[in-house]
Amino acid sequence: MTDSPQAPEGQVSDAVRGNWVDHRAPDWARPYLRLSRADRPVGTWLLLLPCWWGVLLSAASGDGLGWRGLWIMLGCGLGAWLMRGAGCTWNDITDREFDAAVARTQSRPIPSGQVSVRGAVVWMGLQALLAFAILLTFNLNAILLGVASLALVAIYPFAKRFTWWPQVFLGLAFNWGALLAWTAHDGRLGWPAVLLYLSGLVWTLFYDTIYAHQDKEDDALIGVKSTARLFGSNTHRWLTLFLWGSVALMALAIWVALAGQGLTMASAVAFLAVPGFAVHQLWQLRRLQTEDPDTCLWLFRSNRDTGLIPAAAFALALLL
Repeated sequence: MTDSPQAPEGQVSDAVRGNWVDHRAPDWARPYLRLSRADRPVGTWLLLLPCWWGVLLSAASGDGLGWRGLWIMLGCGLGAWLMRGAGCTWNDITDREFDAAVARTQSRPIPSGQVSVRGAVVWMGLQALLAFAILLTFNLNAILLGVASLALVAIYPFAKRFTWWPQVFLGLAFNWGALLAWTAHDGRLGWPAVLLYLSGLVWTLFYDTIYAHQDKEDDALIGVKSTARLFGSNTHRWLTLFLWGSVALMALAIWVALAGQGLTMASAVAFLAVPGFAVHQLWQLRRLQTEDPDTCLWLFRSNRDTGLIPAAAFALALLL
């Protein structure tokens, strides 16, 4: 019988095992990349996918994607990585005392002493500036929306101090890309983008409630609020409501976007997003064990695939 490989020095407790940060990044960069959650990529996907929903559905409802649409998708990818990193750095700066008191988060770079608060502030600013440079390549309306999102990013870390629904603030921030990317492609904000945004917000309530069940005991001890603590044994009932709410709003967004096209093969394929989005969330709900942190983390991470389903349906519709 052989011993399991020793974890790399400084590895965060909930990092993806074998991730590139802990095994391939230069030693000097690892603490900062951990601060940006580069070793836990699902958050970047969850920030990016509503962007792709917005640009792809806009393209499907209009004149196609084109080179501009492809750049918007790539720019959103780079921007999501940077802004997720900046947002997580801000979150860890504001939550450093809470993180030191929670078993799962004690190994994060600031409470574990890998990065100083001053170093974290500098790193946050650098990421935000690079993201802003990408934003400047979009049209003015999209730029203004991008700047407006900073208020939500700034507020979110404090939400768990004053409301039982901090997941709402996360959803408001994480799904803003649906508004921004639609506007970047279409030139102006449209109702389908608003409906996609609301669908993503309700979806965030679904997946982040699952995530929050990992920490509910520590959260109760230190006074941090969450929907996981609020719902308790009624979590499955609430998640069912969020599931069908997000699916209904997704269906309405597609219908409003494509109503002028009539019944075509492309519109039918786009609507495949709806059952796919529903089935994957149902799959999660049936496997959820709220008292098992490992299962909660596994299901939370699976939401990358949940969000990829509508993106794939919209992309396929563009090819028809």
